[in-house]
Amino acid sequence: MDQFMVEPLFGADVSWYTPTNVTLWMLIAVLTITGLLVVGTSRRALVPSRSQSVAELAYGFIYKMVEDVAGKDAVKFFPYIFTLFMFIVVSNFLGLIPMAFTTTSHIAVTAVLAVAVFVTVTVVGFVKNGAGFLGLFWVSSAPLALRPILAVIEIISYFVRPVSHSIRLAGNLMAGHAVIKVFAAFAPLILFSGIGILVTPLSILAITAIYALEILVAFIQAYVFTILTCVYLRDALHPSH
Repeated sequence: MDQFMVEPLFGADVSWYTPTNVTLWMLIAVLTITGLLVVGTSRRALVPSRSQSVAELAYGFIYKMVEDVAGKDAVKFFPYIFTLFMFIVVSNFLGLIPMAFTTTSHIAVTAVLAVAVFVTVTVVGFVKNGAGFLGLFWVSSAPLALRPILAVIEIISYFVRPVSHSIRLAGNLMAGHAVIKVFAAFAPLILFSGIGILVTPLSILAITAIYALEILVAFIQAYVFTILTCVYLRDALHPSH
């Protein structure tokens, strides 16, 4: 698990103000996104370049997601949701570079993102609907006797959202990287033992397969985090069951 350790860039101690490998790779993610979306599209053309094509594809993909899942009145929140998606997906893919640090494998990073979504959605819900936002917890379609019980369940599930939202992202990325590291430990066995003739090729094959899976997971987890944000936003804008 040493690949997930937070280490200072300068000095020996880590404090809240210390530049670490986490802050370094978050900065690299921000610079990568800026390069893709700002620099890469600065010379827009009818026949797009590769960077312009990727930027337009990401823009259209998230815009359609927000519109389809949360409704047209949620489009005003598109910049925030698009920023979330780009930061998560770029951080995920940067973490697949050998010797890189996966910032989204740390609960401290994903929890901040999830809590920000939770607070934003809650504030939007009360600002737009007032006390009517509490209708989200009252299942009017259920039998009257069950409604108080369901209301308690709905309240608990609502406040668990940031926990599941953050752990799902961090846990999936951490698990995949840890499995790759485990198989990588068997790769050099051919240098020390005869059984390595069999084990080393199998370990390399496993690493390749899991790495390919992690490429898919890097995108899927960013997609899941983003679409759940849209679902929560839809609940805030239209809280009635």
